[in-house]
Amino acid sequence: MNRYARQEILPEIGAVGQARLAAARVLVVGAGGLGSTVLPLLAGAGVGRIDIVDPDHVEESNLHRQTLFRMSDLAQPKAEVAAQSLSALNPDGRFIAHVTRLDPGNAPDLMAQADVIVDAADSFATSYALSDLCLAVERPLISASVLARQGYVGGFCGGAPSLRAVFPDLPSRLGSCSDTGVMGPVVAMLGALQAQMALSVLLGLKPSPLGQLLSLDLAQWHVSGFRFDGAPEPDVVPEILAPAHISPEDLVIDLRTTATADPQPTPGQRVVFICKSGLRAWRAAKRCAALGHHRVAIVGDGM
Repeated sequence: MNRYARQEILPEIGAVGQARLAAARVLVVGAGGLGSTVLPLLAGAGVGRIDIVDPDHVEESNLHRQTLFRMSDLAQPKAEVAAQSLSALNPDGRFIAHVTRLDPGNAPDLMAQADVIVDAADSFATSYALSDLCLAVERPLISASVLARQGYVGGFCGGAPSLRAVFPDLPSRLGSCSDTGVMGPVVAMLGALQAQMALSVLLGLKPSPLGQLLSLDLAQWHVSGFRFDGAPEPDVVPEILAPAHISPEDLVIDLRTTATADPQPTPGQRVVFICKSGLRAWRAAKRCAALGHHRVAIVGDGM
């Protein structure tokens, strides 16, 4: 009998599968609501190394859904508290905290050695940037989003279509937990599904969760899903940039300080739109691309 006996007994795992988990490395972006469920489940299953990326500190308003944290953790960096908690849960693993915001500038180095990327962030710009990078290097991405009593989780890239292939455009309005609200149990359910998908990819279980999307609507008590293996990638998409990636040759439209978004780029010039959330920049970039200016990019100042 050992720590992993109850999962090693499964014929699809066994000692060989457990050794694969011990040798695996997972990057989890976000240690908030989704991460609070994903992280202990991955650590408990015996994943050998987990890198945790989150720039935020624990706040009391987090605690109703971010059950990884306690009152004594208030004002502490989430990534560091999470790493300490996981080490106490399973000393077999290595848990590395990165108290930083992931963006297209630091993402390649952070994800370079990871076998699976788990997107538990609360930013569409981060999710799309991760998807773009994972698609380019064929790295599996397990991404989820949740608001109120609804959400989805899916397996993207790594040989499957990207997040953009399934969600080529954004909704007219982006909500957040702070302005729209969210219930803890639905967050935990989606986080648990993320963990199951990530472990299934690491173990090579069939059918693969890559190319699968599940939707939960706990307002209507409805669960649905579909496979998207053949979904085409969109032809023209706004590139997601970090501020450091803006070059002097770019035409920059800062929507934080100007209401106009009617650029006149020179032929071949890249147009970069900036706003706080990324949503206005995304819309402006899509309009610009529709006019024939296909070199468009966005910077979400809050991503």
